[in-house]
Amino acid sequence: MSTRRQILKSIGTTGVSAALGFPVVSRADAPVVETLRIIVGFPPGGTSDGFARRLASKLQGSYAANVYVENKAGAGGQIAVTTLRDSVADGSVMLLTPAGMLIIYPHTYPKLPYTINDVLPISTVNFGPHGFGVGPQVPTSVKTLHQFLDWAKANPDLANYGTPAAGSMPHLVAALMEKTSGVPLKQIPYRGSGPGILDLLGGQVAAFSSPLGDYLQYLASGRLRLLAVSGAARSRFVPDVPTYAEQGFPELKMREWTGVFMPPRTPAAIAQRAHAAVHAALMQKDMIDSGLPFGMDVVGSPSREDFAQVLRADHDLWGPYVRRVGFTAES
Repeated sequence: MSTRRQILKSIGTTGVSAALGFPVVSRADAPVVETLRIIVGFPPGGTSDGFARRLASKLQGSYAANVYVENKAGAGGQIAVTTLRDSVADGSVMLLTPAGMLIIYPHTYPKLPYTINDVLPISTVNFGPHGFGVGPQVPTSVKTLHQFLDWAKANPDLANYGTPAAGSMPHLVAALMEKTSGVPLKQIPYRGSGPGILDLLGGQVAAFSSPLGDYLQYLASGRLRLLAVSGAARSRFVPDVPTYAEQGFPELKMREWTGVFMPPRTPAAIAQRAHAAVHAALMQKDMIDSGLPFGMDVVGSPSREDFAQVLRADHDLWGPYVRRVGFTAES
């Protein structure tokens, strides 16, 4: 009769792990799981979905034998976050999401069904600033933020700006500019940047606050003028456009990021393998180049701990700003 020790020896450590339902992590070069699903909180075809699918192609073979993207659209990305929170923590599920769902929503939704403690940070994917642009409704003599604000003060009936959505980071950045300047501006929320940019180009709205990439393809025409970008420094994509901070708004150094997360109880060894695989994927040239059309820098976090600090710091940063603007999802 075989002893327990002989049985364990005969099937090996990997076999025991599989038999007990644990993911296989015994070899550093072996896939961690058989199948990985990457959850995205928005429909197919969007920016987040595109990055998720590129990342999926890189993780297939290195992290998992099979990888697919699952679109859990709805509630502005909240459904995806709660889906991750409730998923099994065995390394088979990741979430790719923009920052707003985790650093802004906790301050704007009184009954948000999750907190930042319900996700495990793995790595950033990209960073990008927001821009403030004006269209043909605003005279061509207006070339700076202060000139726009002077024009808005003199033309209160036309003093408005569009945003991709009420409560989005672009909205809050522009609202903070409005609060700081003391010049009343009317926000016009859209369902995404696309319709709003078209209205800006058509002269139906005076200005627009949106991620930088939404403007890039239109700048050469001259029908759209970018007056400012957020962030601590000028963007390499539009080096001639000054920052908000350069124009007297030192608080407006925000940049949006997209990150990868796993369920909160994921074992540290698996999370570390996930970080290593994601970081390696983001260093490949085609992944880096994929950010160019969107005005984004594709950059992975040096460590999981570094990303956790970014998440916490940005979450804490936005609380006072949201209160200052006075926005809630029910307002």
